[in-house]
Amino acid sequence: MVNFQKHTLRNGLTVIAHCDDSTPMVAVNMLYKVGSRNEHPDRTGFAHLFEHLMFGGSANALQYDTHVQLAGGECNAFTTADFTSYYVTLPVQNIETALWLESDRLLNPLLNEETLKIQQQVVVEEFNQRYLNQPYGDVSLLLRPLAYKVHPYRWNPIGKSIDHIATAALSDVKLFFDKFYVPSNAILAIGGNILPEQAFLLAQKWFGDIRHAATPPEGIAPEPPQAAPRSLTVQRSVPAAAIYKAYHTPPRHHPDYHACDLISEILSGGKSARMYRRLVQDAQLFSSINAHTSDDIDAGLLTVSGRLLPQTDMQRANAAIEEEVQRLCCENISEYELEKVKNKMESLHVFAESTVMQKAIALACAEMMGNADLINTDIESYRRVTTDDIRRVANSIFRSENCSTLFYGNKQA
Repeated sequence: MVNFQKHTLRNGLTVIAHCDDSTPMVAVNMLYKVGSRNEHPDRTGFAHLFEHLMFGGSANALQYDTHVQLAGGECNAFTTADFTSYYVTLPVQNIETALWLESDRLLNPLLNEETLKIQQQVVVEEFNQRYLNQPYGDVSLLLRPLAYKVHPYRWNPIGKSIDHIATAALSDVKLFFDKFYVPSNAILAIGGNILPEQAFLLAQKWFGDIRHAATPPEGIAPEPPQAAPRSLTVQRSVPAAAIYKAYHTPPRHHPDYHACDLISEILSGGKSARMYRRLVQDAQLFSSINAHTSDDIDAGLLTVSGRLLPQTDMQRANAAIEEEVQRLCCENISEYELEKVKNKMESLHVFAESTVMQKAIALACAEMMGNADLINTDIESYRRVTTDDIRRVANSIFRSENCSTLFYGNKQA
């Protein structure tokens, strides 16, 4: 159980405080409810670009990282399709350093031509290295627009193309900041050896006077149901051919989400899972195989991916995956198999919140999804899933018309 208290400042900033007196450290996590889902289709990658720009300095703190290091802390950030998160861990006596830095870059970030050019170069290089110049790097760039035709999940947080970042104008960047980087669109989570009432007082001190602005409306069109199977075949210079099958799933808040997540574990959660035993060990069709849910706020994807052994035909591999997912549709799994994956999910949940920083991030994410107490109730939602639920949900998602398949061929074969 993670105990916490919540308070909202007059400018709309939500503050969540969690006290843990077993550590001398404190964690500060600033989450902004802006990700790639909030971008214009012709100006993608801005949310991720801002993750970099926000470390470019602010009016009173030209070197963000240096101040954190001098205070004995560590900092980093990450961007998803749904949000951007900035976090700092440091000794509790230096907490005001973290709050000063976060408030200053919210109030007065250095957004000028020089900082923009520097971070554009950084992001373009990241795009090249991670997505274009390594084996299988472009898979998500191909699979997302295949599976999504309307929703902005159809592009990656890093953007559709390099050009969107490389040609970003300073005026567009400033408009993006003014729209999304406001207190009412943010969640501040503070965890560690600090009392909640003290955390709230410090939040008021450093953020209370920052401008209030209305939270931007969502206005995001939902992805319509997929009416027919989709496929794309590409050839790449990679070590082995691969296959990726993406099935649409309910949004994160939907009651069936937890069954979808458990299904992915039943299929591929370790060497005792179904697909590993049958398709890797027994049939020897794949060298590796995996299934995972995307954990998106809006309707997401359950993706099955596998790398083929040299002797495996692509169509045979595709048929083998479809055979395995259909087993879940036609046969009830045993209570033992379901209990095994529930136990694993509970263990992962506990380990994922073993530090004050992990708990601060989890609290902010849960609040963004509608209720910070999800950090305490999520495991029970997994526990309530029955074998009948697994079969019912499997039938709802593992339909041919609900699937987009990427056949990723090997030019060397």
